[in-house]
Amino acid sequence: MASPVFLSLRQQLCLLSCAALLASVSATAQSYSSASSAESSSATESSSNAYQLVAGDDPSGATALHAAANALGSDGANGGGGQDYGSHHSHFGSLAFEASGGANAPAGASSNYITWGGNFTVGGGLHFSRGISVLAEYQFIDDKLPGAIIAETGANGGNAHIWSLTLDPMIDLMPKKTNSVYVTGGGGFYRKVTNFTDPEEAEYCEYYYCGITTENVTVGHFSSNQGGWNVGAGYTHKVAGLSGDGRMKLFAEARYLDVDTPAVVSSPNGLGTTTVAASTKLIPISLGVRW
Repeated sequence: MASPVFLSLRQQLCLLSCAALLASVSATAQSYSSASSAESSSATESSSNAYQLVAGDDPSGATALHAAANALGSDGANGGGGQDYGSHHSHFGSLAFEASGGANAPAGASSNYITWGGNFTVGGGLHFSRGISVLAEYQFIDDKLPGAIIAETGANGGNAHIWSLTLDPMIDLMPKKTNSVYVTGGGGFYRKVTNFTDPEEAEYCEYYYCGITTENVTVGHFSSNQGGWNVGAGYTHKVAGLSGDGRMKLFAEARYLDVDTPAVVSSPNGLGTTTVAASTKLIPISLGVRW
């Protein structure tokens, strides 16, 4: 009779370890198989839904394309590489431009040393809000001189030219209205040149004909550089534009201008001595267009 076989403790532990290892491998394989099946099912369902969206809800595919475009636009707005056209348009819309022309009237005691004339102005700057703008303006003024001043020098005619570069804030009091009023003012650099002229003969030619004419030639002048300031108000009318959202405005304005010119006692270029008091005060009145 054969004797029973008894396993040692070490052999029993080895058998138990092998059984546990086989069970673990089997459980892992089953889990992986289940996960792969779930992912495959999910992908198939997603593909089916996408197909239904394009082919069922919108045969042309426009809905899917629109959704993709929105997603791309969202990425661009959040710094994902797309262009923010709205921001670019807003930046361009903040620029301001103007051009105008008109007449000038002397104010106060300046009427003894300068008379009526014309002006034109161009400017550019920024709109900081719907109602607040700041423009850098170039203005040229061409006025005549009183007869008494011209007579002192012995000349036959004369004029005063003033050009300026100024910085001028502007406040629109009713920016949302078609018709509005605004206030403005500022200051900067002004140059004034006072000229005295005499007529002289000059030859001119037109096509096949030449003749003699007279023209005023500057025979003496004096000038000054100084600061100055202006303040005024105006009326605007907004032009609707093709789509009703135009930014162009027509305007009419009047300003008070004070140029800090020095008093002058001069004999320009050997002419008779003339005297001009300090300060030049004018009222420019202008019509123009503004964006």
